[in-house]
Amino acid sequence: MNEANHGAARVRELSHFIDGQHAAGTSGRFNDVFDPAQGQVTARVPVANTSEVGVAVAAAKTAFATWSETPPLKRARLMFKFKELLEAHSDELAELITRDHGKLFSDAKGEVVRGIEIVEFACGIPNLLKTDFTDQTSGGMDSWNLRQPLGVAAGVTPFNFPMVVPCWMFVMAAATGNTFILKPSERTPSASIRLAELFIEAGFPKGVFNVVHGDKSTVDALIDHPDVAAISVVGSTPVAEYIYRESAKRGKRVQALGSAKNHLVVMPDANLNQAVDALINSAYGSAGERCMATSVAVAVGRIADDLIERLMPRVRSLRIGGGMEPDLDMGPLISAAHRAKVTGYIEAGVAAGARLVVDGRGHAVRGHEEGFFLGGSLFDDVKPDMSIYREEIFGPVLSVVRVPDLASAIALVNAHELGNCVSLFTADGGTARTFTRQIQAGMVGINVPSPVPAAWHSFGGWKRSLFGDHHAHGEEAVRFYTHYKSVMQRWPDSEDKGAEFAMPHAS
Repeated sequence: MNEANHGAARVRELSHFIDGQHAAGTSGRFNDVFDPAQGQVTARVPVANTSEVGVAVAAAKTAFATWSETPPLKRARLMFKFKELLEAHSDELAELITRDHGKLFSDAKGEVVRGIEIVEFACGIPNLLKTDFTDQTSGGMDSWNLRQPLGVAAGVTPFNFPMVVPCWMFVMAAATGNTFILKPSERTPSASIRLAELFIEAGFPKGVFNVVHGDKSTVDALIDHPDVAAISVVGSTPVAEYIYRESAKRGKRVQALGSAKNHLVVMPDANLNQAVDALINSAYGSAGERCMATSVAVAVGRIADDLIERLMPRVRSLRIGGGMEPDLDMGPLISAAHRAKVTGYIEAGVAAGARLVVDGRGHAVRGHEEGFFLGGSLFDDVKPDMSIYREEIFGPVLSVVRVPDLASAIALVNAHELGNCVSLFTADGGTARTFTRQIQAGMVGINVPSPVPAAWHSFGGWKRSLFGDHHAHGEEAVRFYTHYKSVMQRWPDSEDKGAEFAMPHAS
């Protein structure tokens, strides 16, 4: 990464990472990368054109020939080395995330840990690729199966998790024998470049993992390229649906995770202190810029007034500042444009008749006057027809919806077009069991906010939160990044039995 003058600041010149080395952009197009806490440009990232995407795909295709035949145990040993390097550079990676994204350094360190957990899971790839064998399915015939890599895979990742979401993709793709091209968010590109450098340092062959930066035109080039066999994407529902549709048209395998509108249902018997802590953490952590953030609190019955009274002072007292500073609760939003968008939702909520009991608009942070800050906002009396309820805001805004009973809460959640995750806070096991079985969402937490599955489980929603047949990471990723092949074999004896026209069977 080179540095150059860009206005009054020192700006890093970022590059692609193709075939094991940095590659300067040749398109002549660049995007600015901001430090959201300062509101200043800190880097320029190139936008790859169709030709540059083609170079990356060619490098990945060349590497695939050898990498796909590399024994899984050798791949696992390289993953172990990669894990060691990630641990050694964890603070460095966290700082890159914080500088690009604005999330608190402590939060970024947690993201690095979750990324490393994906690598730890991938270290078990020899066992994960084990298959089944059946002796004597018919006379002298055995059956078995295997999983083989797809070829060149690509991934499109969002700005809010610059390390962990790429790890969902390239780590599992490489472990299963594929080669990979990552198109990270142009707003948070630095961590992806460092991951690629450490991947090579761990000993992976060049071309196995490549990074190209860009925008929609870059994504379209990946979709159009005939040698890209599979595409994974995490983004908003319109982005995920577009990539899913266009990739499927071209016969590619697609895994597309979309938007979320996550509910946390609070029953009258819930531990209110725990529920309030959970809502504050989940709704306002990382300034609400998480796909697992709780954006709707569903207050059941008599609990509503008490819940609002406890939430208001906690939201007002959120400690907000620059991401590298200690003892904070929340950092800035990703950009001035996104802050304006979230502010627009708050204004729309007020106009629709929701009661804004805490207003985070106009929040300023001393020493960060140009930063993209917004205080926490809290709405009461939100109705299902309001845009602040229907749409993903992706900011520090929590809406409280009041319902009379559990059945109404379940019906409310199930009526929403998005079904990413949901949580229930209760002291009753029967209530929890009913909720878990009847709720229509991909991830469910019981007295747990933001129920992000561990690395050896899989991540994904239902309804318009997911397009395609596979969730991310865990064993679902092994299935997504491999072809399943069933083999029947028989070694004939020395006596020729002639043609057999009946269906083979065991009798």
